[in-house]
Amino acid sequence: MERDEALAALREVAVEVLSVEPDAVTEDARFKEDLDADSLALIEFVMALEEKFDISVPEEELDGVTKVGQALDLVMSKLAASA
Repeated sequence: MERDEALAALREVAVEVLSVEPDAVTEDARFKEDLDADSLALIEFVMALEEKFDISVPEEELDGVTKVGQALDLVMSKLAASA
């Protein structure tokens, strides 16, 4: 999967789970500050990403992930590992 394609899919999940506008979901967007996502919303977001991409993201791998781009990097590495 190409990065742009993965970002588009991630954006769909963010719009659905975090109730944000699609244009707000950029690689530089910060989950808490820019997308107003609390910890519960982020858990739902990760679960939705796992389902959408058919990947598993252990909680410890989420430490330090504060921006959409970092989440996208994590998704891309999981997809590469399962390819």
